[in-house]
Amino acid sequence: MTQVLSSVLAFLVALAILIAIHEAGHFWVARRMGVKVLRFSVGFGRSIWRRTGSDGTEYRLALIPLGGYVKMLDEREGPVAAEESGRAFNRQSVPVRAAIVAAGPAANLLLAIALYWVVLCLGVPGMRTLIDTPAPGTAAALAGLRAGDEILSVNGTPTPTWEQLGINLVDAALDERALELQIRGEDAAQRAVTLAADWAGSLDDPARLNEFLGLAPYQPPLPAAVGTLQADGPAARAGLQPDDRILAMEGVAVADWEDWVQRVRAHPDRTVGLDVERSGKVLQLTLRIGARQQDGASIGFVGISPRVPEELQERLRAEYRYAPAAALPAAIQRTWQMSLMTLRMIGRMATGQLGLENLSGPINIAQYAGYSAQIGLVSYLGFLAVISISLGVLNLLPVPVLDGGHLAFYLVEWVRGRPLSERIQQWGQQLGVVALVLMMGLAFYNDLVRLLAP
Repeated sequence: MTQVLSSVLAFLVALAILIAIHEAGHFWVARRMGVKVLRFSVGFGRSIWRRTGSDGTEYRLALIPLGGYVKMLDEREGPVAAEESGRAFNRQSVPVRAAIVAAGPAANLLLAIALYWVVLCLGVPGMRTLIDTPAPGTAAALAGLRAGDEILSVNGTPTPTWEQLGINLVDAALDERALELQIRGEDAAQRAVTLAADWAGSLDDPARLNEFLGLAPYQPPLPAAVGTLQADGPAARAGLQPDDRILAMEGVAVADWEDWVQRVRAHPDRTVGLDVERSGKVLQLTLRIGARQQDGASIGFVGISPRVPEELQERLRAEYRYAPAAALPAAIQRTWQMSLMTLRMIGRMATGQLGLENLSGPINIAQYAGYSAQIGLVSYLGFLAVISISLGVLNLLPVPVLDGGHLAFYLVEWVRGRPLSERIQQWGQQLGVVALVLMMGLAFYNDLVRLLAP
């Protein structure tokens, strides 16, 4: 329950920030262009807080935190006094109206740059891109990569952490390019390696792109010692504790952590006896191994992670940071890269090249919000930047009811010299609403499938 509440809280905070910034973009440009703003609202529905500023604008927070709006003076929505008609939105030129509408998505992209700048100045933690032995037949195995190799760059772009490596790999997969890797081996010698990947089907599940290529994080030999336990998981119920060392299962010695994992996975829904060393004493425990589905098969799990020695953690850990002046161009480049990637992924979904099951909704986003907030400030700010980019890019799509749909109408008006009829615009708005409802319904369905999956 605590995990759920923290995820909901982190999600609502993120939503409030992103909506407020988006609407502030519209608000700020409208005011600078001389358009009168009647209301600035974060949220929809009944007001839970409001005040009227000296400028006559009503500022408010509403009950439903799933959006917001800036209401401007407009002759199409009610009578306007003659002396204020020049401040009405509908009386403005096409470039002025377009600037006001585009300012919302632009504000989200500027927020992403600011967030990435802060993140890069503070330092981005992660795991070094050391790889394990590639699976036979994968692109990495055929290219001769070995356990302990470190991937320094992909197609000339540095990969200091697995997160950045993943971004670069998706970028290459979208272009269907060969991967030019710069590798540093365990002997510290560097070499160039080309991965000629067959990209067909590689983006069916972008989260498993590393596995598709045969790139997996380095798994050094570890003792079968307990690190952390899942609350109320099978291991915790059996009485295992942190720092316990698992000596044997059903009387057969456990060689190391990998041996332990493979034997657990092979025995779902089985009750087994364990010999465990704790504080110099050997205990006998009974463990009921749990079961879960993976790729259509039932595998065992017990809900524990290994204890990793501190010196090994230091070897695997990475962090990169920039000086404030250097962080700004890096933040702009990261925002540009993520914006293009988001747009291209949407394009692939629209053309059927990428499965719609990759679409995420509020439940999945809330889970990521809670997870990133638990990791720390830098992780949460990075999450905010990604969602802000997604919000900015999505709002620029030429779908009526979105900012991009309004911009499309203005473009037609500018080309024709007169706006489309009110009837056509209303039809477009209705179609846009239907499209958004269908997309939100699909995203919510995908979230439920992920949540309820065994």
